[in-house]
Amino acid sequence: MGYWDSPEGTNCVEKTWITTKMATALGLVGTAYHMVAYEPETAMEGLQRAGNNTVTMATMGAIFGMVTCLTAQARESPDDPVNYFVGGCASGIFLGAKTHNAATGTMACLALGTLGYFSKAAKKENWAILSSPKF
Repeated sequence: MGYWDSPEGTNCVEKTWITTKMATALGLVGTAYHMVAYEPETAMEGLQRAGNNTVTMATMGAIFGMVTCLTAQARESPDDPVNYFVGGCASGIFLGAKTHNAATGTMACLALGTLGYFSKAAKKENWAILSSPKF
């Protein structure tokens, strides 16, 4: 089952599980690139860094999925892109809390919220972001 298969505001646990898995995979890929760019001095340091980064991304995915779904239920407007803004913003606030930096949290809230908003708007309105050229 895919994320978009069930209506918004329903199956919150399944949707949260899907966003958590996707964020975990993204965290693993990002960690791999980070390890290549900034090689750890010891294997233990590398393992700690990989675990920390991956768990952070997984947590952000879980927060996004659950907050988006619960916001859709609470607002009784399931297809509103604002629900995705709130979910992205909540994930950004978590990142700011983890780094103990209000500026990071504020910027991540705005960036991830905006990304979530436009992702939902693009899906809802069938935007052709990556399409083949028409001859």
